[in-house]
Amino acid sequence: MPLTTTKQIENLKPRPKLYRVAVIGGGLCIEVTPSGGKLWRFRYNYAGKEKLLALGKYPEIALKDARERRDEARKLLANGIDPGEARKEEKAAKVEANQNTFGRIAEEWFEVWREGKATVTVRHVRDRLDHFILPFLADCPVAEIKAPDVLAALRPIEAKGLLDTVQRVKTNISQILQHAIATGRRELADPCPYLKNAVKRHTVTHQAAFTQPADVARLLKAIDSHASTPQTSVYVSAALKLLPLLFCRPGELIAARWADIELDKAQWVYTVTKVKTVHLVPLARQAVAILRELEQYRDGSEYVFPSRSRTAKHMSNMAINRALQDMGFDTRKEHTGHGFRAMAKTMLIEQLKFPKDLADHQLSHGVRDPMGYDRSELLPERKEMMQRWADYLDGLRMA
Repeated sequence: MPLTTTKQIENLKPRPKLYRVAVIGGGLCIEVTPSGGKLWRFRYNYAGKEKLLALGKYPEIALKDARERRDEARKLLANGIDPGEARKEEKAAKVEANQNTFGRIAEEWFEVWREGKATVTVRHVRDRLDHFILPFLADCPVAEIKAPDVLAALRPIEAKGLLDTVQRVKTNISQILQHAIATGRRELADPCPYLKNAVKRHTVTHQAAFTQPADVARLLKAIDSHASTPQTSVYVSAALKLLPLLFCRPGELIAARWADIELDKAQWVYTVTKVKTVHLVPLARQAVAILRELEQYRDGSEYVFPSRSRTAKHMSNMAINRALQDMGFDTRKEHTGHGFRAMAKTMLIEQLKFPKDLADHQLSHGVRDPMGYDRSELLPERKEMMQRWADYLDGLRMA
């Protein structure tokens, strides 16, 4: 007889063979195994075939819950959907979600993104992934990540006061989620733009730099005096004299190789570390003279500024700032090694009246050209600018 109460279900005894007993109304039944297990089943017909749908185990699933699950299956049938196939699709979606975790997509994105990037840039992003992103989001299904999940990963970084890192981490998370969207593993929009005002922002501070002629004259004279002292390394002295003339990044200067410098052609050609593009620096007569003098000290190293340490290939990136500090300059408030770039650009435009775009070319900055039509090198103009700049610095030094 069909069952109507929980008591009747509890009284069902196992038999040598599996058997089923119907529950009154709508195709629900309970299956009793020879071992005594009781399993809920839903009998239904779809496309002319009789089918069974598992609804769970008794007593974990009570009679009331089994009826609710049966009713949900009947609603699917009423809409022309096979509840058994719907269950399979749901399971497949869960398996796919478990496979398409944020961590898996992050590694996939990283391998695509890293192509053509500078080694130092790749290392920094890898470090952010390993230390700040994956420990929080690696196991999350990428399709389900929402703004609060991203915010939870950013809060510990914010609490440490690493506000610049917060923005960089948010950018990397956004790139990974957009990769998931582009490859069909995520339908939700990228939530990162909505976090703009949810975390503290890093206040951008510009590198300290002298940009007034009187200050620059004082700086140049101090460099000359410092270079003439016995305790100053010949390499530090040369680097201090070359940076105002070349206004490249300090890290690029101290990593310069003799193989990249052609003194007879008065040029230095190297790869810009930040954007991995080839950059040419015309050498003024004054720069050539400094390098020719330095060439006399070559000791077999490929580097123009070799390191005295056995563990380093070239001079430390901090040597310039330390020398400026030894001269009495505050590298946070007055002038820093990187400040020679701001100094040169400002004064080339304001004092020597060179076009901004020409200065940007020499700084290896991207000149604004949205269509990408302007690919000129402006080499003759840059050679003239570099020589006039060197002569102008000599004038300040002698004033």
